[in-house]
Amino acid sequence: MDFFDFHHHKKNIKNGIYNLDSEEIPPDFPYSIGIHPKDIDIHSIENQFNWLQSNIYENCFAIGECGLDSFVEINQKIQEDVFLKQIKFANEVKKPIIIHCVRKFYEVISFKKYAEQPMIIHGFNKKQSIADDLLKNNFYLSFGKAVLYNLSLQNTLKITPLDKIFLETDNDDFSIEELYQKVSEIKEISLEKLNGQIIENLETIKNG
Repeated sequence: MDFFDFHHHKKNIKNGIYNLDSEEIPPDFPYSIGIHPKDIDIHSIENQFNWLQSNIYENCFAIGECGLDSFVEINQKIQEDVFLKQIKFANEVKKPIIIHCVRKFYEVISFKKYAEQPMIIHGFNKKQSIADDLLKNNFYLSFGKAVLYNLSLQNTLKITPLDKIFLETDNDDFSIEELYQKVSEIKEISLEKLNGQIIENLETIKNG
């Protein structure tokens, strides 16, 4: 059985969404493209958007990762402007949005009203109350390696609706199959059912 890796940085994984690095040329398998908060170049924002807009090919699955990060040095207002511009671009090209968020969840939620496409928080590993607020606002949550050992996160995942879940390896060195196995145990469902639901979720976000 093939397991879809929702967000990864490894070119050897074809069954997933490869996160394109800044200024990188798109591959011939599914990828996402966006301007990460840490990569914003305040002297070259226009060029960065030109790169983004000129690399939307058939295999482009999503815009991102993009979002807000309280730890990067880029001014908050600039981060918000770049994020909003990418949301509007995603609306134009009808692509879901993969979101990077560090300690800015309520700010990200406030941007949801601008999005006409699905928004997915990648690498979600926060407390239940944040998950509840995101789900209430119709976000999807993509879970990664932390699910393998974080008991609190396992409890959050257990009560997150199956039709709002994705699974990813991100930059971590482990097998996506291991994560699917763990989630199927937590959810008390078969691997086949979990895999089938995630494929269904992909179809849902692909169609806006």
